[in-house]
Amino acid sequence: MTYITTNDNTKLYVKDWGSGRPVILLHGWPLSADSWDDQAMAIVDAGFRAISYDRRGFGRSDQPWSGYNYDTLADDLASVIKETGAENATIVGFSMGGGEVARYMSRHGGQNVSQAVLVSSVVPFMLKTDDNPNGTDQATFDQMTEAIKQDRAKFFASFFKDFYGVGLISYPVSDELLEASRNVAMQASLKATLDCAKAFATTDFRPDLAAFTVPTLIIHGTDDKTVPIDASARAAAQVIAHSKLIEYDGAPHGLFATHKEQLTIDLLEFLHQ
Repeated sequence: MTYITTNDNTKLYVKDWGSGRPVILLHGWPLSADSWDDQAMAIVDAGFRAISYDRRGFGRSDQPWSGYNYDTLADDLASVIKETGAENATIVGFSMGGGEVARYMSRHGGQNVSQAVLVSSVVPFMLKTDDNPNGTDQATFDQMTEAIKQDRAKFFASFFKDFYGVGLISYPVSDELLEASRNVAMQASLKATLDCAKAFATTDFRPDLAAFTVPTLIIHGTDDKTVPIDASARAAAQVIAHSKLIEYDGAPHGLFATHKEQLTIDLLEFLHQ
């Protein structure tokens, strides 16, 4: 079991597998690094080093009261890169994790990063505003917050059905995976759960996009109900230089599980470029 300590003395649980060029995997809300295990194993088998970690407040990492904004989360990523000695790395952000990738690229100048990947990512801006008409209404996020406060376990039971596209795809995930995901989500602190939801819902990453100066792969499902594709992947692909967008037709949000074989193939192809 490996922990690294961030600038504000928060301990983050890190999984560091294999050797070779590093691939850093950032998980989505409200899960943990374990959600990347299938892809991490394939990455190691292909000759790379897979590094994943539990975001502060989630999984096995510390649960401080504060620090659930993207500046701090990007600084946490910087600490992981520094403490693991990762160089020439590919950073892969799923969902909320895409925001950490974007903020790291701008706030830390993309130091030690040679490739970036955004999977079902919240980048560039989820909230509907006058200049972001394809975004999600604030009322939707307010309702989500209230539901979490009232009965977090019940909220997640419904949330993960949309997350994995139950009823939307031909071969939905198992009931056991839905339950396992809810159990992981319940391990997170309530404060982290709420604050991170606010962060990914309201942070505008559009100013960060110019900092993507490395080859960038964007992967997103066309039936993603959690992070709709028009305001996210398609918008990001139009602005990020040297980017390639791959759309998974009919796919939901949780691609690492529902389309894990195809996602692995696309990630490895990109890593070998």
